[in-house]
Amino acid sequence: MSMTVETPRPAPAPLDPAGVLHAVPIPVIGLDEDNCIVYVNMTAEHFLQGSASVLSGTPLADLLPYDSPIFSMIDQSRRQSSVLFDYDLILEGPRIGSHIVSIQVSPVTDRPGSVIVSLQMRSIANQLYRQFNFKGAARSVTAMAAMLAHEVKNPLSGIKGAAQLLEQNAVEADLPLTKLICDETDRICSLVDRMEVFSDDRPIERNPVNIHEVLDHCQRIAESGFGSHVRYHERYDPSLPPVLGNRDLLIQIFLNLLKNASEALGDMGGEGEIQLLTSYRHGMRVSVPGSSRRVSLPLQVTIRDNGPGIPDDMKTTIFDPFVTSKRNGSGLGLAFVAKAVADHGGVIEVDSVSRRTEFRLSFPIADVSQAFTQT
Repeated sequence: MSMTVETPRPAPAPLDPAGVLHAVPIPVIGLDEDNCIVYVNMTAEHFLQGSASVLSGTPLADLLPYDSPIFSMIDQSRRQSSVLFDYDLILEGPRIGSHIVSIQVSPVTDRPGSVIVSLQMRSIANQLYRQFNFKGAARSVTAMAAMLAHEVKNPLSGIKGAAQLLEQNAVEADLPLTKLICDETDRICSLVDRMEVFSDDRPIERNPVNIHEVLDHCQRIAESGFGSHVRYHERYDPSLPPVLGNRDLLIQIFLNLLKNASEALGDMGGEGEIQLLTSYRHGMRVSVPGSSRRVSLPLQVTIRDNGPGIPDDMKTTIFDPFVTSKRNGSGLGLAFVAKAVADHGGVIEVDSVSRRTEFRLSFPIADVSQAFTQT
């Protein structure tokens, strides 16, 4: 009788613990007994806006306010030698902006006094769900736009025509009034034209686009016009792949954001600054709510300014149509941005405190297998 001897399978190579931590898509921060940073993973580097070599040895209190709830959790974890959790806390600072996070603090058993802090950001799936709500809010003006186009623009043309006829025989004192009628009808027609963009549900045409070329183009326009009073700083990742997008729409998106930022900086006497940043976020692959589709959004663009910030009562409605703090604003600029980003399959987030407002836009890269296909 012959016997078959099975060759034992070789043991799998062990994973590098450092590599595992770097792959974790949440910030992980190691602190010594003095609350100085001794370790950050790649996600924490992005969150804290610095490399591991720069952050090493930095007191956490230099990055976060001394009264932040995270410090009391760290102290309690040390005293009790236990793991602590807290949920939906506001974590904010001039360097990191404002975030809603869940925090876990764990003591390191073989290094007394040292702790590991992990931060679970409000899930990107929730952000994507909010983004779709922004898109819906923007499109809530669709029926109104269609109605206005038909019911308002035609009568306005007649009103303007009548004013122009009156102007031909008007006395000198009445000419400003006829001009006022013509100017106001033109302004209303322009507003209706801007609203009509929300009724366009056709899928956008997307191609590989160099995001840095788009940002440079928008910055040049801003510097030569509405944003000439602002200082600009760029911090780009030159290794980024092309974004899967529509170049014209991307230009409109960033021009709107730069214009809003420059207007917010208008009264700062030359101290206003706008930062343009790009980065690659690993692990940004999420399910679309209510669908089996998945979206990869690794390419992130950040527009940051040091203006007064968004009023608290507007933060939850900033992307809704007709919401504006400007005296003569229409409230359609950010509504358009929300719709255009959503049309790209992307996500837009905003954090705002005094002296730091940050819009973060995440887009798919130009890889058809990873891109979000609209229907």
